[in-house]
Amino acid sequence: MQSTEKTLEQVVGERPFPEYAAWWPVGGAFSAFMSDAIVGEWRALVPGSGALDPDGDALNEVRVDAERYIRTVYDRPARRGLLEAFIHPDGETTLQSGEFDALSYAFYRSAFRHIERHPDRFDEGLERERRLFTIRVGKLFFDRLNRHLALDLPDGLNTPDRLEELSAAIDRVGRFLHDQGYLRSHFAFRFDVDIDQGASRITQHVDDVVSRLGKGELAYALYEMGYPVILPSAVYLYHTIGEAQHHSSRTIENLFGEVGYDARETDDFDPIGYPSEMVVELWEIRSL
Repeated sequence: MQSTEKTLEQVVGERPFPEYAAWWPVGGAFSAFMSDAIVGEWRALVPGSGALDPDGDALNEVRVDAERYIRTVYDRPARRGLLEAFIHPDGETTLQSGEFDALSYAFYRSAFRHIERHPDRFDEGLERERRLFTIRVGKLFFDRLNRHLALDLPDGLNTPDRLEELSAAIDRVGRFLHDQGYLRSHFAFRFDVDIDQGASRITQHVDDVVSRLGKGELAYALYEMGYPVILPSAVYLYHTIGEAQHHSSRTIENLFGEVGYDARETDDFDPIGYPSEMVVELWEIRSL
C-alpha cells in the first residue's frame, strides 16, 4: 500500500484519542529493549545513519517528526533531549506513554518512507518490505525479552501439556507488557474462539488446537490488548503510510516461530462489539 494523500493533521482530526491524553510511565526494561530493536534495525536500513550523528539528515527527520507528533496528537511540547534519551537509555530517564508513541511513530515513518523512496534497494515489493521491517524489529525485541524472562518454550505443540507451556510463556510476555506500561489495562491470548469472520463462524475449543495442528489444519487464537500504548500512532501510520508497527504482535509471532509455528493476525477480522480502547486480533496458526 502506497502512502495516502492524508496528512497526520487530517487523520488526527478524523480520529482523535482523548483517552490517551493522560500519559502513564513506560518501564525502563521495555524502553531499553525497544531502543535496541527499533534503532538497531533503523540504522541497518537507512544509509548514513549508522553513526547516529545528531545533526544527520535522517535522524533529524525522526526528531522533527516526533516533536511534530507530540504537538499535533497531544498538544504538548516535546521534552528536550527526548530522542537522545531513547537512543541511549540511561536507566534513570522514564519515558511517558505519549513519548514512546511519538518515537515509535517517527522511527517507523522514517523506515517506511525510506523503503518507498528507494524501491531499487529492496528485493520484495513495498508492502512486503515494510512488513519485513516490523518482523525484524519484533525478532530483536523478542530475543532480548526471551533472555530477560528466561522463557521455557516447548519444542512443539503435539501434546496438551506443550500447549499449556506455550500459553504460560505467552502469559509471561503479556504480564511484562502490562507491567512495563505497553498495555495499560488488559492482556489475553485465548485459544477458545467463538466468533464471526466475514460470512463464516469460527468455533474452536482449546482442546482442539493440538489435533488441528497435528492434521495440518489451521488453528486460531484471539489476542486482546487493553490500551496499547501505540494505538494512536498505529492508526495514524496506517492511514497515512499504509503499514503500522504491531510491536507486541510481532513479538508473539516470533515466539511462535521459536516453537516451530507460523502465527499471525488476520487482515480481515472486524472486532465489532469490543470497546474502543480494546484492540482485538484474530490469529491463524499453522505448523512450519
